[in-house]
Amino acid sequence: MRSLKYAFKEKKTNNILSKNRTLSKSQDIITNVDILRSLIRKNSVRIVDVRKEDEYKKEHIKTAISIPLATVLADDSPERIVKLLEQSGISDKTLVVVYDDTFGALAARVAWTFQYVGHSNTSLLETTFTKWKNYGFETEKKVNVFPRAKHSLKVNTDIYANYDEVEKTKTEQNKILVDSRERLNFLSEHIPGATNLPYTMLGTSDSILREPQEIRRFMENRGISTDNEVITYCGSVGTLSGLAYYALRMGGVKNIRLYSRSFKEWKKLGKPIEEFKDANFWDLSAE
Repeated sequence: MRSLKYAFKEKKTNNILSKNRTLSKSQDIITNVDILRSLIRKNSVRIVDVRKEDEYKKEHIKTAISIPLATVLADDSPERIVKLLEQSGISDKTLVVVYDDTFGALAARVAWTFQYVGHSNTSLLETTFTKWKNYGFETEKKVNVFPRAKHSLKVNTDIYANYDEVEKTKTEQNKILVDSRERLNFLSEHIPGATNLPYTMLGTSDSILREPQEIRRFMENRGISTDNEVITYCGSVGTLSGLAYYALRMGGVKNIRLYSRSFKEWKKLGKPIEEFKDANFWDLSAE
């Protein structure tokens, strides 16, 4: 893991925390475990566990609160998400770090949702809960509740895409549509003109996202430039494509949106679908 190979010395902690806050204001993507542990000790972070509530109650990262993905998706209207933030003691200035125990996709969808309603000070923990626990880092079973906070609503339409914007990617120059599902699902059927970047390629055994230079290599292989306007989508609710959204941001794409309603809505609306009827073995290679 990057953070264990390059462990921070205690005397540098203040500089690191200062840098982390600066990056977070510009929607930083990843918080490594060393910084998060320092933030926990200083009581200057709100950690969000998006696993199921019963999993949270069994054990979780110290000071974490429970906001399951299912709770977010039950009604992800901006007004309700802001209420969730307020009920969790999250104000506009609160630093938020989100984690799950899969491979980052669930956390990515929740983090994107927070940023969509205006909480830009949100990032993903670089690893999963199981990895965190296996490294012997701080956990607890206490159900954490914090005083209600006030949070404003500032919807960030720049990171959201609807089906009309997805349709435009096929005809407008400089726009690229990225399908983050597994290769076989993509070959079976996808939105016309989409490029496949499977979510399975985005992380490693230690980190939910690869290093930026590795992401850029995947981008180059697919003709994706940092200057392109990119929209990501997946099969249903925007979890896999949420991970791709953050991966491409790590790769340097500045203008990127998430089609959170994804292929499920596209098909329901009766939009055109493309498929590879004569796909062969080589077509199954995501590279």
